[in-house]
Amino acid sequence: MSLTAIGLVIAATIGIGLFGLRISRTTSDFYVASRAVTPRWNASAISGEYLSAASFLGVAGLVLVNGADMLWFSVGYTVGYLMLLVLIAAPLRRSGAYTLPDFAETRFESAVVRRICSFLVAGIGTLYLLPQLRGAGLTVQTVTGAPPAVGAALVAIIVVINVAAGGMRSITFVQAFQYWLKLTALAAPVFVILIAWRSMDHPVGVLDSLQGAGSEWAQPLSRADGRDHPLYATYSLLLALCFGTMGLPHVLVRFYTNPDGRAARRTTVVVLALLGVFYLFPPVYAVLGRTFAPDLVATAADTVVLELPGRIFPGTVGDLLGALVAAGAFAAFLSTSSGLTVAIAGVIDQDLLRNRLHRLTGGDYLAVNSFRIAAVLAIAIPYLAWNFTGSLSLADTVGLAFAVAASTFCPLLVLGIWWRRMSTVGAAAGLLVGGVAAISAVLVNVIGPPQGGWSGALIAQPAAWTMPLAFLTVVVVSRMTPARIPAGTARSMVRLHTPEAVDVDRGFTGA
Repeated sequence: MSLTAIGLVIAATIGIGLFGLRISRTTSDFYVASRAVTPRWNASAISGEYLSAASFLGVAGLVLVNGADMLWFSVGYTVGYLMLLVLIAAPLRRSGAYTLPDFAETRFESAVVRRICSFLVAGIGTLYLLPQLRGAGLTVQTVTGAPPAVGAALVAIIVVINVAAGGMRSITFVQAFQYWLKLTALAAPVFVILIAWRSMDHPVGVLDSLQGAGSEWAQPLSRADGRDHPLYATYSLLLALCFGTMGLPHVLVRFYTNPDGRAARRTTVVVLALLGVFYLFPPVYAVLGRTFAPDLVATAADTVVLELPGRIFPGTVGDLLGALVAAGAFAAFLSTSSGLTVAIAGVIDQDLLRNRLHRLTGGDYLAVNSFRIAAVLAIAIPYLAWNFTGSLSLADTVGLAFAVAASTFCPLLVLGIWWRRMSTVGAAAGLLVGGVAAISAVLVNVIGPPQGGWSGALIAQPAAWTMPLAFLTVVVVSRMTPARIPAGTARSMVRLHTPEAVDVDRGFTGA
């Protein structure tokens, strides 16, 4: 049943993607869906893209193992959109850019800043793709017993087909469909379990079983992921999640698809509601897992969402619910991987492939074909690297991607949008200092030996020191280089902060 459900998700994904091929013809279609996506439709697509393997499987696994401390993941993932709404959603859309490097070059009038941004987009996107591929391998292995590489390859192939077929316009339809599939797949088994539990003559005391030995698990700041200095780890994690969202390239690129800045704000408000509903359910799986699947705490915590229906309902009912959950999990990997691939492909296409193809062909090439080649590269490189994530959990790996984003693009966007005295040298220095610090911590986490004490806490959750370091670097260097403030700063700031209904020369032109 699970295999059939996954097959249906794959068929629906490819079918919707091929429909997008029929209506995707121009470069604007491939990059930003011709900037014609309505707020409600875009909010569903953003939510579908954002709710990744870390959200669908990883949050429940972390709460299962570490208890109430890990609820901050759900809070941070959602609150990040509030920060994005308040600080950058509308100005970013008004910038008129296609990608983050486009915005950086327009605002700071520097090819160097653009190249640094391009490198970081590819790095953050790749880091975020690794847990998607790992989650796909884990799901296929749990359902069929096949090697994890099979599931990762399957996701990579389907994503390439969808992205190459229709670009942003195509995956907008796919991701909107997949959000509602994921919500249904996660919520339906919980309601069935609760209804069955209520109908029992002598219901199992789930909450009672969490007392005694499990009381520490239910207390906040008691374990903090098993590491030292739990208070620091909690605040650093929250900083990464709250401010890292605005630096995720696959999230930001979706705001370019809105018709205007007002639509971008409305989209963000709807996203907050959709994410809030979704994140009600992973902690429920963790609590139930403590009673019905305690062995997973020490073996395969990330599989609790997949395993729980079969543990509680042996037989056909459990198989049906398990198939639904497997379908939702696979949809999570596909939607997030598609968005990341589009974001990375856009950068590879614009900053690497197109100029080379122009030189090789004498200008006789199509921009759309260049984008398709970039899409293949964007998923192939993470696929080759996905087995180097080590023993990190799904949500841990994604948390590190958030830390890098918070330490690089967050200072660039917040100060670039709201501080007119930011210089080109300051922007480049902030990106380099924050990026090197955060990426170094990520590398130690992924390939280095486990660390203890304060050094282990600072490396495991680096955002609390790497993000302030990046902001401070931008401010100090910008103050020291006032001559390098871009000449067009005043014009850029007017464009970013003037509503579309206002003509700078003639006043209001519309409602």
